[in-house]
Amino acid sequence: MDESGFPSDDALLPDTAGSAASGEQNRGDAYRVLARKYRPETFEDLVGQEPMVQTLENAFETGRIAQAWMLTGVRGVGKTTTARILARGLNYELPGEVDKPTVKLEREGSHCRAIMEGRHVDVIEMDAASHTGINDIREIIDAARYRPATARYKVYIIDEVHMLSNAAFNGLLKTLEEPPEHVKFIFATTEIRKVPITVLSRCQRFDLRRIEQSKLIGLLRRISDAENIRISDEALLLIARAGEGSARDSLSLLDQAMARATGAVEADDLRQMLGLADRARVIELFAHLMSGRIEEALGELQAQYEVGADPAIVLTDLADFTHLVTRMKVAPKSADEASVTEAERVRGREFAEAISVRLLSRAWQILLKGVQEVQSASKPLAAADMVLVRLAYAADLPDPGKLLAQVRKGENPIAAGSASGSAGANPPGGGHQAMAVGMPQNASGGNPGESSGGPVMQGGARPQLAAIQGGVPAQRAEPEVAPRPQIPEEPVYALKNLHDCVALASEKRDIPMKVAIQRQMRLVKFEPGKIEIQPTEDAPADIAGEFGRKLTEWTGQRWFVVVSREHGRPTIHEEQEANQQQLLSDARSHPTVAALLAQFPGAKVVDVKVQVTEEDEAALADPMLTDPLLNEALGDDEDD
Repeated sequence: MDESGFPSDDALLPDTAGSAASGEQNRGDAYRVLARKYRPETFEDLVGQEPMVQTLENAFETGRIAQAWMLTGVRGVGKTTTARILARGLNYELPGEVDKPTVKLEREGSHCRAIMEGRHVDVIEMDAASHTGINDIREIIDAARYRPATARYKVYIIDEVHMLSNAAFNGLLKTLEEPPEHVKFIFATTEIRKVPITVLSRCQRFDLRRIEQSKLIGLLRRISDAENIRISDEALLLIARAGEGSARDSLSLLDQAMARATGAVEADDLRQMLGLADRARVIELFAHLMSGRIEEALGELQAQYEVGADPAIVLTDLADFTHLVTRMKVAPKSADEASVTEAERVRGREFAEAISVRLLSRAWQILLKGVQEVQSASKPLAAADMVLVRLAYAADLPDPGKLLAQVRKGENPIAAGSASGSAGANPPGGGHQAMAVGMPQNASGGNPGESSGGPVMQGGARPQLAAIQGGVPAQRAEPEVAPRPQIPEEPVYALKNLHDCVALASEKRDIPMKVAIQRQMRLVKFEPGKIEIQPTEDAPADIAGEFGRKLTEWTGQRWFVVVSREHGRPTIHEEQEANQQQLLSDARSHPTVAALLAQFPGAKVVDVKVQVTEEDEAALADPMLTDPLLNEALGDDEDD
């Protein structure tokens, strides 16, 4: 490795370039993609994994070699390649010179070529995605008892180990806990959380890190020079960003860019290939949004879409630039990172001085949610337009803390917000200026109805949208109109007891809530707007809150349902059961029924149904006949 931490130029040469004869022999071979052609073969070639290499080096030198390793990380960081290199280091052998495990793999050993090509008899690679069952693990367990044929260790490399079944994991535990001294296990996975803890506890775990952009750019530059490909620095930066720390993804994009370009690979070629937007145009779009210029922002998005930019990627780039500006505001030194372009550095500092963290945080949340909406929308461009409109309007929303302080002082926050003006000095070279949103008076000390940001718009054309100066001028505060007194409406549903609630739930066809009211609530107190209940032992913990929410939703009135410590009445279901048992008891004690039961041994009363005649219904409907005092008086007259 050179001083910069990248593999040397010799290390980047493909493995077929060892001699002139081998070069001539492989000229007619099929083309190999860059990700395979420049696949690392030594620990020194592993870019960005220095902590793991240092740990393994110390372990090999002291003889503290583990029995199993777990390699985890995102796709393309080199898990399978690292496993092969580790197997090569375990079995490294130079006849007469080196005969022990080592990480110093300067020359090719006796077993190195076969191990790196995946054809060594003692280094067995298994794809757990296609070999998930216990039978596959049983073969490994049976074969592990025998010593290696030619190498020092028999190494089992299991890729995507999280795909194994539970039975397979359990079958592997005993051998993994106490393997033979000649057996080593190397596992690789992208889903470390799906691996049982019983397996993790038996392995040394290495989290392979994403490769930093600066190192990834250096690696891409060396490979492009080795391939005699002219590519601009900006194009390499775009590839490194799109690769997201994955060497394999970045090399695949470089391979695609080389096939696309007829000559030198430029940034415009990469933008068209990846559907990216120009970084400078993304910055301009950000400026339009923060200034409240919605029409210009929508036009810029349409222009980028017409040249091939994906709306979701445009919003992602906006979110990335918002994150960059926020970092520049809270950590100014982040602007000096190598991955930041000059345009991002200059304009980002201007925005960082002009926009508050509150507005940047709000923009980040809107964009983060907006990217998901655009990705799932049937019309991505229309969804992106709505996200931009939402972002432009939200940029001028006042701080809730300031509004609360104004209300406590007796000020009118609506009038104060519309009379806000500009404050602060212009940042150097930018021409942008912060707006003091939500202040009672403008910065120039004028009347509340005037703004120093520009002429006042009449007729309420649209609200002010500027987070930085240059947006739509402020709107004059409208005169306040006294609110009209509201006449309370009669409630649509007059609930008087739990039986009414059961009927309402049945009307709304909410069967679970109907059953819960009947069987899981003991009534303590029932008042208009407030119900006290004692839940049964099998009732859910949130039954009171859910009941109150449903009543409020159904009736349009506010209902509070609270849990009481007092003992309530029996539930509706318990009352119905008690009434039914009483009817059955009364029926059994009736002389006629008792005589029938005596005549038919084994017979029993199953159910009792009360039939109401027409005379009974008329009597129940006549209030005079149902009045107990009147019935008592009439009975006395008859007796007389």
